[in-house]
Amino acid sequence: MSVEKLNPSTIRKLGLEALAKALGPLGMVRFLQQFETGVGDYTKERALWLKDMDVKTIVEEIKNQRKKK
Repeated sequence: MSVEKLNPSTIRKLGLEALAKALGPLGMVRFLQQFETGVGDYTKERALWLKDMDVKTIVEEIKNQRKKK
């Protein structure tokens, strides 16, 4: 079966069936609860968070965090 030729609803149905078969109904639900679609545009938001940081600054902050542990 070629996944490229399946529509999204069919892929979702087959995926849920595979999860239920492998994990059982409860395991499938627990697995699905771990994921959420989220909102917003992560790429744009990340650019805002990091706008004043260069690689050197990021590396220094990582080193400082590791020293604290």
